[in-house]
Amino acid sequence: MALLIFARRLQRSHQSLLLLPVLLHSHQLCSFSLAFRRTLSIPSQTSKFSTLHFFSTTTLNDPFALAPPVTRTRDPKESVLLETLKRVAHVDSEAQALACLDESGINANSNLVYSLIWELREVWRLAYLAFNWGHKWGSVDEKVCELMVWVLGGCRKFNIAWCLIRDMHKSYNNTRRTMLIMIDRYAAANDPGKAIWTFHIMDKFRITPDEEAFLFLLNSLCEHGNVEEAEEFMLVSKKLFPLETEGFNIILNGWCNIFVDVFEAKRIWREMSKCCITPNATSYTHMISCFSKVGNLFDSMRLYDEMKKRGWVPGLKVYNSLVYVLTSENCFKEALKVLEKMKAMGLQPDCATYNSMILPLCEAKRLDEARNILATMTAEKHNPTIETYHAFIEGVGYEGTIEVFNRMRIAGLGPNGDTFALVLGKFFKLEQPENALKIWTEMEQYEVVPNSAHYRLLVEGLASCGLLMKAKEYYAEMKSFGFLDEPKLMKLLKEPAQGGKDKQKQRVEEAMRDRPKKLRKGNRTRRIKDQRQSRKRKTVIEEFKSKP
Repeated sequence: MALLIFARRLQRSHQSLLLLPVLLHSHQLCSFSLAFRRTLSIPSQTSKFSTLHFFSTTTLNDPFALAPPVTRTRDPKESVLLETLKRVAHVDSEAQALACLDESGINANSNLVYSLIWELREVWRLAYLAFNWGHKWGSVDEKVCELMVWVLGGCRKFNIAWCLIRDMHKSYNNTRRTMLIMIDRYAAANDPGKAIWTFHIMDKFRITPDEEAFLFLLNSLCEHGNVEEAEEFMLVSKKLFPLETEGFNIILNGWCNIFVDVFEAKRIWREMSKCCITPNATSYTHMISCFSKVGNLFDSMRLYDEMKKRGWVPGLKVYNSLVYVLTSENCFKEALKVLEKMKAMGLQPDCATYNSMILPLCEAKRLDEARNILATMTAEKHNPTIETYHAFIEGVGYEGTIEVFNRMRIAGLGPNGDTFALVLGKFFKLEQPENALKIWTEMEQYEVVPNSAHYRLLVEGLASCGLLMKAKEYYAEMKSFGFLDEPKLMKLLKEPAQGGKDKQKQRVEEAMRDRPKKLRKGNRTRRIKDQRQSRKRKTVIEEFKSKP
């Protein structure tokens, strides 16, 4: 089993290396001045934050949902306390720091403590100081403890988190949700062994490790990229938790939607058949999603037909996948017909449906058609989402990016941290560090506080572009804000910034000169394969047109 897992990891690493030249391919810039000409005036409500994105299931409920404060404007008391906390960050004793907080004259309550911890979630020391201040005044409830455990786990301070859980247990508080949070945080820290260990010791805290907790563990492992470990644990636990469709669907979701690994998804599909597990609608939905993401139109349509023959009714997610793969494979007219077919069936398209068309159109630089879909989307009372703006933002330069930011602000949709991470990554791929630094300075204007991921992206990008001194400055700034050291970044900053890129370009040029001789036969084989795929695609489309 260990050799099998190692082989799968090696295979994925090899695939990612093969895809690297594609990911680094420069995007052609284009103007965005008319992209949102038609009405974006109605602001949308932002969705509730959850630490987990749960799969569809009828039995598993979200065991915890850590939500930011619902107030749109920050409480003045909170602002005063945040400034005080940052000011006393380097005070020697905790007692002195708590005394400074008391001097503010602000009375603690659980909601205020929760808001402080949330705002300081990237800097665990300050968040923990706010927690202790609230604990001192008896303003810490289970909700605050759960958030504090989540923050500590996210910063890999698991020993302190366990101390909090033991204190909760001694106080006869229900620690089930906090134990599940620890499972999720261990999985997020890429420590699946500790996540499984936490599941096993739940009974020591008067908690039964039942099927719901078991499925939660599998899902957390898969959501954070530990799909092999989740599959292995599911199989070795089959005596206590018999193999069922729901467990396999979690593994299938990991391969289909987290890794988008068709080979592994097919293997799990065959494994389900060997174990006499019947796929349900969710199983087919995951597989169709996977095939659509890799542009496999034939198998997407084949499974769609098989799903209907077995009596499962395709849902909105299935049709969204079909719309996406048809648009991606240059079958835009057929995608529009699927859209009309959905409406005729009484299945109303949602924002995700239109985004499934806008995204591939923007990737193909077909902005006029993407704008038309956007106009249809807004005309049918579907407001653009953050994903809609992110799709358009891929093909614009600095000025166009600022324009999109302003549109997003008008719509009440950010830009948020993910938006800036996307833009920074884009400009560094295009080797435009000057634009990346300009975007960095815009974060403050849009009230986005850089987190460790932003700093990591900035430092890596600057170093890769040869701006080693600038990268070191921002790395020092990153550490000054209390973020953890990054060994990979430290190693990168020690290496010489020049010379490596020229050697790499030289190797690429040599490989390209040799390529026609070595791959002449392979190119001919690929052309034949593409022709066959084209004929197969036409057949699929004709069959789809003829269906009621």
